[in-house]
Amino acid sequence: MASSAACIFCKIIKGDIPSFKLFENDKVLAFLDIQPLSRGHALVIPKYHGSKLTEIPDEDLSAILPVAKKIAAATGASDYNILQNNGAAAHQVVEHVHFHVIPKPNATEGLGIGWPAQSTDMDKLKALHEELKSKM
Repeated sequence: MASSAACIFCKIIKGDIPSFKLFENDKVLAFLDIQPLSRGHALVIPKYHGSKLTEIPDEDLSAILPVAKKIAAATGASDYNILQNNGAAAHQVVEHVHFHVIPKPNATEGLGIGWPAQSTDMDKLKALHEELKSKM
């Protein structure tokens, strides 16, 4: 299991920093966020250290969403966000992959986001489709 001595989440995994654990197994740890956006805001992290999603083995990633699902259900919120950011420009603060489970109980609590959609033409979209598909 990869880890980083300087990473705050790796320290939480090792037990060097206390947390309010909600779930733990050999691949995943889930705990309450100490700066929550709403009641029940939790983090689900792989125990394998990687700063971006592309650095985490698939078998570790596949264990994360079932845990996020259980936490979302446990909060009782009918609306919620599952958020995962990669890199500083994408608003990632801690450089260890993590998924936020953020209950959205009303219009003011929880995650508030903008969606600056861009328009494109179908020819450009088709070219992008072909480019990305060829790399997968």
